Amino acid sequence: MSPRAVRPGDAVALVAPSGPVSGDLVDQAVGALTAWGLRVEVFDSVRARHPRYPYLAGTDEQRAADFTRAWTREDIAAVVAARGGYGAQRMIDLVDWDAVRAAGPKPFAGSSDITALHAALARRLGAPTVFATMPASTHFDAVAAESLREALFHPDATRTIRGPAARTLVGGTATGRTVGGNLSLLAASAGTPEQQHAAGAVALLEDVGEDLYRIDRMLTQLVRSGWFDDVAGIALGSWSDCGDQAELEALLMERLGPLDVPMVWELGFGHHTGALTLPLGAQARLDADSARLVINP
Repeated sequence: MSPRAVRPGDAVALVAPSGPVSGDLVDQAVGALTAWGLRVEVFDSVRARHPRYPYLAGTDEQRAADFTRAWTREDIAAVVAARGGYGAQRMIDLVDWDAVRAAGPKPFAGSSDITALHAALARRLGAPTVFATMPASTHFDAVAAESLREALFHPDATRTIRGPAARTLVGGTATGRTVGGNLSLLAASAGTPEQQHAAGAVALLEDVGEDLYRIDRMLTQLVRSGWFDDVAGIALGSWSDCGDQAELEALLMERLGPLDVPMVWELGFGHHTGALTLPLGAQARLDADSARLVINP
């Protein structure tokens, strides 16, 4: 069962499963969601700080409890991660997954470190989620906001995703569900209960601020672990602050080209202004020849 569409007047929860959020960006997030006619409830974790580790928004228990409460409250129509950072994997095992499963699917949006929660929800609920620029991000501009709004308010609409820099790396077409997200989190999930595989799927990959050798290592790990076995196609997002883009493209082709599946460069999602929202766990058709992804919910 898929989550229902968000409607004006609905209440949405703003949570922080990973890193802390500055006050001005909390205000930015609330303002953006309120402008869509939504009622925003800011959960305590968003303004919390871990007593020892400044890179975490509150304790693991607090972040997990907020996520559980947001998901299980009947009056909350959708759950939105304020930002990423680091910490989602620390709190996953503290979430009351029985209660979350009993509550059923809800729209859930986030990206970056939130990739871990997307995978956890896919494993435990089997419902699609939304990989999107988060409203308390510095990259949350008008284009990113509208793409997220469309995905939340019209989840059943067929949408074509193609960023301005999208182009073909390997031609052909592929169909399958969408899977993936942030490369670092996918590699870090190896061996965990949330580890996914891309068999029969269109894999989505992006990252930010990683050296070339680290991307090489993460891709190699996923290839050797079988993550890419029988993948149908690959859509690459942005690689902001990841060094020389020509060298990076050559590395991606060297690591992933031998898979001999349709592949698109810079589809338009990731860590940058104007980033497009993509569903995870939805049926899609990757047309690499025209460098576009068509979502067919």
